[in-house]
Amino acid sequence: MPSKAIFLTVRKICNLSFNPHILFILRHIPNFLTCCNLICGLLGIIQVFNGNLINAAYFVFAGAFFDFIDGLAARALNVQSTIGKDLDSLADIVTFGVLPGFVMYKIMGIYATNPYLPNIALLIPVFSALRLAKFNNDPRQSLDFYGLPTPANALFLSSLPLILFNNKSGIFNLIFNQNSLSIIILLFCYLLVSDIRLFSLKFKKLSWQNNLYPLILIIVSNILFFSLFYTAIPFIIILYILLSLIKNSVE
Repeated sequence: MPSKAIFLTVRKICNLSFNPHILFILRHIPNFLTCCNLICGLLGIIQVFNGNLINAAYFVFAGAFFDFIDGLAARALNVQSTIGKDLDSLADIVTFGVLPGFVMYKIMGIYATNPYLPNIALLIPVFSALRLAKFNNDPRQSLDFYGLPTPANALFLSSLPLILFNNKSGIFNLIFNQNSLSIIILLFCYLLVSDIRLFSLKFKKLSWQNNLYPLILIIVSNILFFSLFYTAIPFIIILYILLSLIKNSVE
């Protein structure tokens, strides 16, 4: 059954006047999933404090999963609300702002020769907060994004410890130094609040022509992920940005 048909079926069920307790539970499923995202962020921060950056990265990935499905659930159940939108942003600033900021602070601490330089990582939660505030008050971002979404930024940064501690071949040594890491932090902070238009993965019309670039991203991302596993994540995010720039230039 197509996803649209599933959504319509669930909506009909949710709008029926049956047991009010069941109706109450159904309408709070999206907020529950958002809270799961928030819990992932908090557990990830604990992992950073314990020095386990790999587990912290896994909690970012788990948070991204809950962040994706809470929106799907809200649309499926037709229960979008201002409270849900605000709660989503509050969860995102923890999981996709504070947590990756602490992750990068720890990584910078490994390579920085200046004891104050790791503090540059604190810009990540600051610019993530600015990005979320901009998103919540920008009517242009209903279909596309303006600036890099905080989950994409967090996925890129949080994949770095996985690469760092599994970089046996040394192929990624070029980026693991204080200068390269500082440039990465500053660049992605800029991308968060930039006015660069980036396409979303919301499929409004089921046709190849209308969804060409998202489909290319999905297909290539799957190939990269199954070939390189977590090492593919930074390349997938870079591909997403490049495809968006190409789409903008063509249109």
